[in-house]
Amino acid sequence: MNDSKSAMSLSDSESSSHGSEYKFFRQTSRDRLLLEMLGSTRTGDSRSTWKVLIMDKVTVKVMSHSCKMSDITDQGISLVEELFKRREPLPSMDAIYFIQPSKENIVMFLSDMSGREPLYKTAFVFFSSPVPKELVNHIKSDTSVLPRIGAFREMNLEYFPIDSQAFTTDHEGALQELYGANAENSRKFDACLNVMATRIATVFASLKEFPHVRYRAAKASDASEVTFRDTVPTKLAAAVWNSLSKYKSIPNFPQTETCELLILDRSVDQIAPVIHEWTYDAMCHDLLDMDGNKYVLEVPSKMGGEPEKKEVILEDNDPVWLELRHAHIADASERLHDKMTNFVSKNKAAQMQSARDGGEISTRDMQKIVQALPKYKEQVEKLSLHVEIAGKINKIIRELGLRELGQLEQDLVFGDAGAKEVINFIRMNQDASPENKLRLLMIYACVYPEKFEGDKASKLMQLARLSEEDIKVVKNMQLIVGSPVTKKATSSFSLKFDNQKTKQAARKDRTGEEETWQLFRFYPMLEELIEKVSKGQLAKNEYSCMNEPSSTVQETTTKASARSSNAPVAPEKKTPHSMRSRRTATWARPNHSDDGYSSDSVLKNTSLDLRKMGKRVFVFIIGGATRSELRVCHKLTTKLGREVVLGCTSLDDPPQYITKLKMLSETEVQQQDGPRFFF
Repeated sequence: MNDSKSAMSLSDSESSSHGSEYKFFRQTSRDRLLLEMLGSTRTGDSRSTWKVLIMDKVTVKVMSHSCKMSDITDQGISLVEELFKRREPLPSMDAIYFIQPSKENIVMFLSDMSGREPLYKTAFVFFSSPVPKELVNHIKSDTSVLPRIGAFREMNLEYFPIDSQAFTTDHEGALQELYGANAENSRKFDACLNVMATRIATVFASLKEFPHVRYRAAKASDASEVTFRDTVPTKLAAAVWNSLSKYKSIPNFPQTETCELLILDRSVDQIAPVIHEWTYDAMCHDLLDMDGNKYVLEVPSKMGGEPEKKEVILEDNDPVWLELRHAHIADASERLHDKMTNFVSKNKAAQMQSARDGGEISTRDMQKIVQALPKYKEQVEKLSLHVEIAGKINKIIRELGLRELGQLEQDLVFGDAGAKEVINFIRMNQDASPENKLRLLMIYACVYPEKFEGDKASKLMQLARLSEEDIKVVKNMQLIVGSPVTKKATSSFSLKFDNQKTKQAARKDRTGEEETWQLFRFYPMLEELIEKVSKGQLAKNEYSCMNEPSSTVQETTTKASARSSNAPVAPEKKTPHSMRSRRTATWARPNHSDDGYSSDSVLKNTSLDLRKMGKRVFVFIIGGATRSELRVCHKLTTKLGREVVLGCTSLDDPPQYITKLKMLSETEVQQQDGPRFFF
């Protein structure tokens, strides 16, 4: 243990994804946990023996976001235990501890392994983030424990992958803790920012990447006008930079910048969290009663009785989900119909069932086909699951009249609609759900802030028959914005997008984009910002850099990103808006099969050459990210030839985001539970 300081570091093994084989973000995280951590303990006398894995409440979530229980078992783990739960002594077995480096965790570890009768034979100890020196000394002082330690290292992996290219820091309450009414005077403000920074920094330590740290600068030109909310991205950037500087002593950690990090908050785009996003993924989470990625469906009973409830998880190992999740709901429905038709045409048993029912196959029919064709069981179950989900979504869209509402939302954003259309919609659709009317008025407030000055907001809310609680949501949007760009006595509610004040629109139509489906016109501001980062064109007065590159380095980076891009930069010209139905862009059509069962990852389609991947771009959004922003990261990975990784405090669907906005004016910070994840 005398050389514990040098031993407590990242492994010298190849964990950087810029080696011979490019690995995407979550794959790298998974490999480090399974191979670099669990696999490294299978040496010497411990090679063939089963072990116990002990984790705390945070690290068990880290592990469950990256690995399945079967993955862990494959690495020789026979039992998974929680650190603070009562555990049976297993003195003949070795234990692996994957824990946070907190004082209470260290005390518990020492009580397990000290004295004459330790709980386990040998302990392999791995920490999720850097260990303070005083805690290292505390462990060294217990001489009975030292000989029983087989490994003692910092894994520096304390983030939660939620997608192949996304992670959260698991801060469901970040919006309230950092932007709420009492946030400035709350002890939780600094604690929240510091944990967030530590977890973000472990992403770079884990991937062995060293970023240019860019962030949204405070908007006010006069320092006296800057509010504490306006400085949140600045403070987080400084804390991340401070954490990163400590990693330079890690073996193989780069000493010069290898990637880009842009830190934002929700003030850059308050429309994306509430507008209806028309992709299959977003519609599932917005319109269906889902718990995280879990969906409960009813399946016909095998005994012919009441339908049975079955819980399914929509995730990347479902090839149909992987193919369709970023597709427009109408496109997804079409493709599912085509897959089903193709499946029936290739299988005689399915044809017979189809003929009996007049050509249409129901979910119950699919169940019968499964019984007739057991070898197609998994394939048919996946298809029938998505046919049912898409059918349910389309039914809700019709019942709620969402197409008309969605069209108005997008027309508002792009300047094709205004007060007259909004008021007319509210008058003609009094039976629309309060949530949908509120979401429309939130978009209206972003595009036409002057319409919400004084008592105008109350009159609009009364017309929409919305409550005082709902009015509070619209007013609380101002808390996220922070300082206005310019001082105007007449403007009490001013939301800026890309710092361009326009009377009619909050977005410009994208140029050079392929034709797509109706209601697929909207894009989050993140898309423009990532493209500017990639080209080195972020406005320096709006986005500062903790480690500003020299002009030579900047020029080289810009040229390199231009070389790695798979698509030429489109010329800046305005294209006329077409209301006709348009087809899906090629980025949203990954390689897919007719039967939906041999589709590959979106990231491995033919338009993306993994051997020529450029430098990664990381974006972190304080206050929660949206599914449209996640979609854009996948889209731009293919377009730019650079992996775009989205980080956020949480991934929010509109109902969750509105609930969090309501709570901003609460004086007490309430703890919110995020979606639960299990092995």
